[in-house]
Amino acid sequence: MPSDGADTRAWVLHPDIPSQDKVRDPSRALEEAVSLAHALPGIEVYGGSVVRLARPHPGMLFGKGKIEELKAHVTAEDLELVLIDGPVSPVQQRNLEKALGVKLLDRTGLILEIFSDRAATREGVLQVEMAALSYQRTRLVRAWTHLERQRGGLGFVGGPGETQIEADRRAIDDQLVRLRRQLDKVVKTRSLHREARAKVPFPIVALVGYTNAGKSTLFNHLTGAAVMAKDMLFATLDPTMRKINLPEGGPEVILSDTVGFISDLPTELVAAFRATLEEVTAADLICHVRDISHPETEAQAQDVRDILENLGVVETTPQIEIWNKIDLLDTETRNVVENRATRLPNVQLLSAVSGEGIAALSEAIITALAGKTQEETLELGFDAGRQRAWLFEKGLVENEAQSEQGYTLTVRWSEKQKAQFGAL
Repeated sequence: MPSDGADTRAWVLHPDIPSQDKVRDPSRALEEAVSLAHALPGIEVYGGSVVRLARPHPGMLFGKGKIEELKAHVTAEDLELVLIDGPVSPVQQRNLEKALGVKLLDRTGLILEIFSDRAATREGVLQVEMAALSYQRTRLVRAWTHLERQRGGLGFVGGPGETQIEADRRAIDDQLVRLRRQLDKVVKTRSLHREARAKVPFPIVALVGYTNAGKSTLFNHLTGAAVMAKDMLFATLDPTMRKINLPEGGPEVILSDTVGFISDLPTELVAAFRATLEEVTAADLICHVRDISHPETEAQAQDVRDILENLGVVETTPQIEIWNKIDLLDTETRNVVENRATRLPNVQLLSAVSGEGIAALSEAIITALAGKTQEETLELGFDAGRQRAWLFEKGLVENEAQSEQGYTLTVRWSEKQKAQFGAL
């Protein structure tokens, strides 16, 4: 590894292993993996290649001939890091590093590095560190002194964690306990903030989508905020929320920007960013942002739908599908896309960069939120003080009249709020 501050010379490999559920083009998968590598500071990607495997070798991942070929390539290009776009077992990692004479990082390790570099909130930092420790614990080949730092890379590639020392499993477990306690305190604080927001009758609109679909650019356009928005995977990691006023007399809403989804996201990281996903489960409306210009937009959209289904929000929360980046389509393709969109419900076309379609999206959001509420009349006795206070606390009461038997209230609420009231 270079010690003079120069970038680490890296090569990306995508193992193409036959699978019944494989729908992605290997070349596209490699392209995404290279983009992931570019998203990590300090890495200079010299290229990548697809390696077709009939089956993975249990001890080395690749066969003897391929390893000799890779070794020659590593030597010729003076490479210092090989990134493998897929899971690599601890045994495979140790054997490959020894055979190739360079450091090796698998997909989980790479994404952990990126998340560590980007996490901005205290909660995000703690979650990444816990995920990294859980990952490292299985390997016992990495130093973990870097975990005292709150920002920057995890040390898998370089820096304080570069020296390979024998990992102390007990120390890692102690560190996990300490981090979990800190995280519990932070999560409790966020829970209190969420409860405070729940008392304000502002609906939550969550932007979700595949990474680099344009969520943060759209968020900035709608809110005037300055959330990091770059043509880079995982530009946004921590949940960002802003209150905005929708035009034409529309309601005030809280807009939430979330981490971008990605295919084969390591399970450690799904758990690590549960806080971001909690904002999605609490949303009154989900806006699924798609990069409609991407060659694999359908596969990306399905990955997002699968995660939303796992969160249990598909059946309970209305959705608008936003086909973004129409400015990147040629005339013929755009005509085809527009014709498709007109035949589908709840689809909006727009360009978050130019602003085209933003006004129509705002109208669609207003319509979707209005369709979620209904007006009802309730009769409450004088002994129902707690239920009456809850209705006022939530801002649901539009009118109230008192009689000899109690109170007659006119409320406007959603099905979710009605169910919450029924559980009181």
